[in-house]
Amino acid sequence: MNKLLDKQSPLIMGILNVTPDSFSDGGRYVSTRDAVARGLEMIDEGADIIDIGGESTRPGSERVDAVEQKRRVLDVISALSQEISSDVLISIDTTLSDVAEAALDAGAGFVNDVTGGTDDAALMELVAERNVPYCIMHMQGRPDNMQDNPNYQNAAKEVKEFLVTQALKMQDLGLSTNNIILDPGIGFGKRTQHNLELLKQLNQICETDYAVLLGTSRKRFMGEISAAEDPAQRMPATCATTALGVEAGARIFRVHDVWQNRQAADVSYAIKMCK
Repeated sequence: MNKLLDKQSPLIMGILNVTPDSFSDGGRYVSTRDAVARGLEMIDEGADIIDIGGESTRPGSERVDAVEQKRRVLDVISALSQEISSDVLISIDTTLSDVAEAALDAGAGFVNDVTGGTDDAALMELVAERNVPYCIMHMQGRPDNMQDNPNYQNAAKEVKEFLVTQALKMQDLGLSTNNIILDPGIGFGKRTQHNLELLKQLNQICETDYAVLLGTSRKRFMGEISAAEDPAQRMPATCATTALGVEAGARIFRVHDVWQNRQAADVSYAIKMCK
């Protein structure tokens, strides 16, 4: 079993979208050669996990079926898995058990589910059977409608309750506690104010028995605050949330800009651990 998640220091998850329509890097890595090269580049920059997705979940995106997702991701996973060392994990970003099973067989060792187990119940059973790390994310609605009218009475409380409920379901299925990761789903069915509330109260989710993943990279709410319309210009803002996330207790940071966030995470962690 991979011991990567046993580390207490922050882990960087590099985003590798092999999609034509992702919000920030869609269409850049649609060939296997380009995708593998980018994965290796991110590892050189300090990524511990490479998250490969074949379906965009940007606001307003349409579903991609399992057949097409597998066509996009499997060759990349297989090729990349032959090039990396055992201390790096490949993650499959999917909500479908059929895609996840094929990806795990091809060399992935981590499942990232943006629906937190609500899209395909068989995915939770598969993950428990394989006993691999599983990221449970919170999303209000679905990508095609999640930003229509997101509404919460208490965003941090409601998100935490959902995540813990789903985590307990995974434990009941037999998944090891240290293989369960919680993601508050910044930007997924949340207004800017909800995102800010979740970040300010992130420590409440980090106080659970599970590792926490933070995915803010280049998100729209930071552009609204900083007037950075181009997602690629939101790297400094992303690093700010990474540093704050380390202080709050988050363990994994899903980012496009790897070395910059590696630096932010490492410096923040060194300060946090200073006696």
